[in-house]
Amino acid sequence: MIKIKRKATINAKFNLNRLVYFAAVVNTGSFTRAAENLGVTKAVVSQQVARLEEDTGVTLLIRTTRYVHPTEAGKHLHARCMTILGETENAFDELAQAVEEPTGLLRLSAPYDYASAMVMKVATDFCNRYPNCKIELKVSDQKLDIYNEKLDIDIRLGWLADSTSQARKIGTFRQLIVGSPKLGERIRTACNPDEIVDFPFIANLILNDPLYWHFSGKSGELASLEMNAVMFIDSTSMVLSAVREGAGLSVLPDFMVNDDIKSGKLVQVIPDWQLPSGGIYTVYPSAKFRPSKVSIFTQMLYEAEQNRINKFRG
Repeated sequence: MIKIKRKATINAKFNLNRLVYFAAVVNTGSFTRAAENLGVTKAVVSQQVARLEEDTGVTLLIRTTRYVHPTEAGKHLHARCMTILGETENAFDELAQAVEEPTGLLRLSAPYDYASAMVMKVATDFCNRYPNCKIELKVSDQKLDIYNEKLDIDIRLGWLADSTSQARKIGTFRQLIVGSPKLGERIRTACNPDEIVDFPFIANLILNDPLYWHFSGKSGELASLEMNAVMFIDSTSMVLSAVREGAGLSVLPDFMVNDDIKSGKLVQVIPDWQLPSGGIYTVYPSAKFRPSKVSIFTQMLYEAEQNRINKFRG
């Protein structure tokens, strides 16, 4: 049974630093060894532990000339101390990482078109801001193994599958069906999905089902189409080039075509019907903490994404 000498009066004057001295004594089993580990005198350790007992009103240690060991109350407090001190150390580690100047090599991967549209500018700004940090960017439309490639950040678009990695959603993109004005006025006047099914279509082979598309209308109505492909291309940027030339319609992410739509080079077809939106994610290897170069780059990319989204909403 825990015996309390008097009611504990823990107030604003309670000194949490005394927990460090107490834990060191219990961990080492000695006031002398605790003092050596902490770099202070034995008298300081003894004084701080005695004051902790006064603050709590509880006898925490049994002291003899041969050994020191915790009372039952001391064992309970020591267990809590280790949790508190461990969390405090973690908090300071996280804080240090947050303010640490990024250094070393940051390894990234991103799909080609998103790298071109968004990542390169952020990477350039990052290198200019943090000259002690370098970037290695792997550009691939294929999913890379984040561990085999030793990546710090893998930028992925679409819909994430289950993964042992950690991820942060930094933005979204809309899928837009677009065409060139070269295809004629009919692409501007089409109102419903069934009015475009016979248009020539450019299939993007990077996608799982490049010919099948599911639309939703403003009133919640649904429509599914199987498009008639005249070209099959395994590069999103080449799909965009073919669309610009007037080869047919295709579905492309908004970050690739928004500028062309605003300038009139491309037309958004059946704009009242929406395709599912996709996510933009930064994916990391599983780890308890991430270095500042990863956290800072991710935040810069997130801010750039929010600026892009807000720009085209306005």
